[in-house]
Amino acid sequence: MTTTVPERAGIPPAPAAAPGRPGAGSRAGGRWARSLLRGRESDPAWVRPALLALLAGTAVLYIWGLGASGWANSFYSAAVQAGSSDLTAFFFGSSDAANFITVDKPPASLWVMDISVRIFGLSPWSVLVPQALEGVAAVGVLYVTVRRWFSPAAALLSAAVFALTPAAVLMFRFNNPDALLVLLLLLGAYATVRAAETGSARWLVWAGVFVGFGFLAKMMQAFLVVPVFALTYLLAAPISLRHRIGRLLLSGVAMLVAAGWWVAAVELWPKGSRPYVGGSQNNSILNLVFGYNGFGRLNGNEAGSVGGGGGGTGGRWGETGLTRMFNTEMGGQISWLIPAALIIMVAVIAMRGRAPRTDRTRAALLLWGGWLVVTGVTLSLAKGIIHPYYTIALAPAGPRPSSASAASTCGVNATGSGPAWSWRPRSPPRRRGHTSCCTGRPTGSRGCERS
Repeated sequence: MTTTVPERAGIPPAPAAAPGRPGAGSRAGGRWARSLLRGRESDPAWVRPALLALLAGTAVLYIWGLGASGWANSFYSAAVQAGSSDLTAFFFGSSDAANFITVDKPPASLWVMDISVRIFGLSPWSVLVPQALEGVAAVGVLYVTVRRWFSPAAALLSAAVFALTPAAVLMFRFNNPDALLVLLLLLGAYATVRAAETGSARWLVWAGVFVGFGFLAKMMQAFLVVPVFALTYLLAAPISLRHRIGRLLLSGVAMLVAAGWWVAAVELWPKGSRPYVGGSQNNSILNLVFGYNGFGRLNGNEAGSVGGGGGGTGGRWGETGLTRMFNTEMGGQISWLIPAALIIMVAVIAMRGRAPRTDRTRAALLLWGGWLVVTGVTLSLAKGIIHPYYTIALAPAGPRPSSASAASTCGVNATGSGPAWSWRPRSPPRRRGHTSCCTGRPTGSRGCERS
């Protein structure tokens, strides 16, 4: 006989299992996967597939036939071989496992390749594939950076032009330090954009950290963008001047720590128990930083190097001057983007002259246009060692004014319906409290949704 106990009145039923415990991870993973494949809810349906196709195409472009490059720059490949087999060589960037002398650059770019070789064994592929993947990552970072303030079409166009720039295609298939430098500077630009949106100290500190690690890839060249990043934040961040200056100082400290810890370690290490600092004149890392890899690149006084470029009359590295970027060696790398970029930059700045201080269009032009001008002028006037592939430092900034800023100038936004692209004026403002990703003016409630 079965007895049924009736439910007493007033006693609530047992609570259901807390949501998100069993299976929560799979649901969260599913949402993350959908977000990855779909992107922003406000984006047209074609945007995320187009981005994934761009990244996949970039990977094919940079990796296909990579083994034909052999050991690429054997100077750095030898250092990778040494660093993959000896921790001392790994830390100092020695060019040989006996730790006799280091390469003439910091070792950050070598560390990535060293780790790859330790995992996959020594081969041209294990040395060069990390460089190609850094290039794919750089294309993605440029896209998300541009997309925060501009339309998806403008961001895709900027990323595609960058990916196809001859200097980028060359250097992301090679093992020089420039690949990691460009990726880190783009991460610094992204962090600067995030910081300028709200005045965030955290993002500004990250910008300093990324630039500092860029120094560990190619020393003083990383610092060319520092005045541009700082000025962008100083002029565009929506907080008081006192807080902007204080947070810039904090970011500067973070940059110096990120860049200086390795320099301090090498300088303080007993010289008799470490390799000789390659490129220096007195076995001092500071001499390398400020001499051969620093001011010597600007004034041509590089004692012990293969010679400077001379003062405008021509030399081993060609004539200096503002036309250097358009000579036969460098003109085909990226310089074909410079005239249009400068014209559009001047036009947009003139049109936005009376905009509020925090105007994002003007801030973007300051960030990318400043990067282009400062780096371009430095490369044009440098009397020391210079190679055509150095123009990769211009590649992230070159496409920006001529793509995203052009879209902003015309006051249009990319929308999509099915496979076709259509261009229409931005929708008029409907709700207060949000701002246009292009212009900084009020727009609809979903105009600036974050990724």
